Amino acid sequence: MNIFLETERLVLRAFTEADVDHLLALDNDPDVMRFINGGRPTSRAAIQAQTLPRLLHDYPCFGTRGYWAAEEKAAGLFLGWFELRPLDDLNPAVAELGYRLNKAAWGNGYATEGSRALIRKGFTALGVERVTANTMAVNTGSRRVMEKAGLSFLRNFSGDWPEAIEGSEHGEVEYELTRTMWEQLP
Repeated sequence: MNIFLETERLVLRAFTEADVDHLLALDNDPDVMRFINGGRPTSRAAIQAQTLPRLLHDYPCFGTRGYWAAEEKAAGLFLGWFELRPLDDLNPAVAELGYRLNKAAWGNGYATEGSRALIRKGFTALGVERVTANTMAVNTGSRRVMEKAGLSFLRNFSGDWPEAIEGSEHGEVEYELTRTMWEQLP
């Protein structure tokens, strides 16, 4: 197993082709996908042709991937994934933070724990100067995770939704955390 980092309760490891079934289950939970595509199902073909190649992508400026499978350390259960990827493949300065966890993992602090660990890794080992994260304005759970991870609200904006989903009329929000801000956190 190619482990990227570990926390007290999590292992973040590289995705493999064998993760298709995990991703299929995750992306076919309407509650998990509510703020992503309105809860519509995702086909196995789409997971194999679109999702998995994105998750397997290496970023030259990081010398590693930007998406990591999250497993519960004690039992080895697949919880979902975390993202810390540069916005520019060749420049590590600005990285996007993201996460998608199954419902069983919600409310246990895993999203905050994994996000904080990735932010630390980005600022201390990957050359990141600024972390950004976006979500729908109405996604209060994800916004709380961003705030608990140390990010601050930056702005509201209107996303380009190919198909409007419930809540998209309220727009999106962007949060950020700079290296300087991170260094000043308690």
